[in-house]
Amino acid sequence: MEKWYLMTVVVLIGLTVRWTVSLNSYSGAGKPPMFGDYEAQRHWQEITFNLPVKQWYFNSSDNNLPYWGLDYPPLTAYHSLLCAYVAKFINPDWIALHTSRGYESQAHKLFMRTTVLIADLLIYIPAVVLYCCCLKEISTKKKIANALCILLYPGLILIDYGHFQNIYNSVSLGFALWGVLGVSCDCDLLGSLAFCLAINYKQMELYHALPFFCFLLGKCFKKGLKGKGFVLLVKLACIVVASFVLCWLPFFTEREQTLQVLRRLFPVDRGLFEDKVANIWCSFNVFLKIKDILPHHIQLIMSFCFTFLSLLPACIKLILQPSSKGFKFTLVSCALSFFLFSFQVHEKSILLVSLPVCLVLSEIPFMSTWFLLVSTFSMLPLLLKDELLMPSVVTTMAFFIACVTSFSIFEKTSEEELQLKSFSISVRKYLPCFTFLSRIIQYLFLISVITMVLLTLMTVTLDPPQKLPDLFSVLVCFVSCLNFLFFLVYFNIIIMWDSKSGRNQKKIS
Repeated sequence: MEKWYLMTVVVLIGLTVRWTVSLNSYSGAGKPPMFGDYEAQRHWQEITFNLPVKQWYFNSSDNNLPYWGLDYPPLTAYHSLLCAYVAKFINPDWIALHTSRGYESQAHKLFMRTTVLIADLLIYIPAVVLYCCCLKEISTKKKIANALCILLYPGLILIDYGHFQNIYNSVSLGFALWGVLGVSCDCDLLGSLAFCLAINYKQMELYHALPFFCFLLGKCFKKGLKGKGFVLLVKLACIVVASFVLCWLPFFTEREQTLQVLRRLFPVDRGLFEDKVANIWCSFNVFLKIKDILPHHIQLIMSFCFTFLSLLPACIKLILQPSSKGFKFTLVSCALSFFLFSFQVHEKSILLVSLPVCLVLSEIPFMSTWFLLVSTFSMLPLLLKDELLMPSVVTTMAFFIACVTSFSIFEKTSEEELQLKSFSISVRKYLPCFTFLSRIIQYLFLISVITMVLLTLMTVTLDPPQKLPDLFSVLVCFVSCLNFLFFLVYFNIIIMWDSKSGRNQKKIS
């Protein structure tokens, strides 16, 4: 009884922080002609409510695609339609066709923020609470602390409630987390269904698709493809096909309908990257203008090859040795590979890496906390653009303090607690003097944090040189990218050197 009382308190703390952050001004407020990303969400409600389904993704006089046209899968559109019905009941002016463009009022802002909070309460937060309660081999106190730290992760809070672009990230991430819970508990059909809903809500959930596929395929191989494994494979295929058909049914009536939706979901013409994002291509472009030098199709092929090769070892390992622990770490590795090397990455896509990192917070608290701090820092230019400096600092400090007090992270830096013991033993066979790995990681953490603090101070207090107006933004991206490359190597080391992935782990019941 006491556990659920404390968990309720944790949820209330998470909700209070979210609502407080939402009281800041939103992205694009009062800035015509586009009015920012808040307007995109309102406009989608206007379009889905007033136009027939067949016109949602097509350019027309009533649906000007360059003005925040729908570019997410059908489930997002259905959610917008549901919110539009509620908006129509409260105030029809909020979603009136054409005349509602750029609508801004305190009442509407309250409505939009409430829809995000309700989505959190219905999908994301219950999944977080259940996941933490199901963790084995840790005390009740640690489970509650784990839930608190995940719910206080500043990156998701600042984007969904502060920046207000791609709001409802918690819906797709929540569905993905329900999927993780399902397949980890051997409820594979329910888990697959939940993850299909995640993909049909936001196409970026494809970052997590390969680990789900490899984990389930590995389970089928383990059961035997001539017996129970084949039956499971057929059931999984039926669930996936049925869920996609139901979500896409209105768009399967004509071939051009389907193709147009796909063109909107995967706009490859936009180029290798947009804005300042902390991945390889944006960082490398500082030294060599690959966007200008290489043809578009070569950029596409290059990004595909690098992404595929970087995630291949972890995926093969997961098929051969399927385990809940290996699955979670492969989710991190694959999502990070997509973020660093794939085509058309947005800075907020780092949230797709942060979710699985949150899931291993209790297993490697020091490295997970470090990564989650860097992931929030990597979005600094975006957050400063929306005047979210103070919320960023406060939420980041609250998260860091919660992690330090809950997990004593600075005491969890031995090779064993960093899960690097097997790797170190392997290296010491050839280099007996290799006994300083944990010390190196501590120094790297210190350098990383000092660099992030200094860059933040420089960005908010100094004016960049006139010839280099994007200097600080580029430095933030470059430093973050170096950190992410280090983490990619680290997580892959854990995966590849974990020969007993089915043992000695905090399993999900």
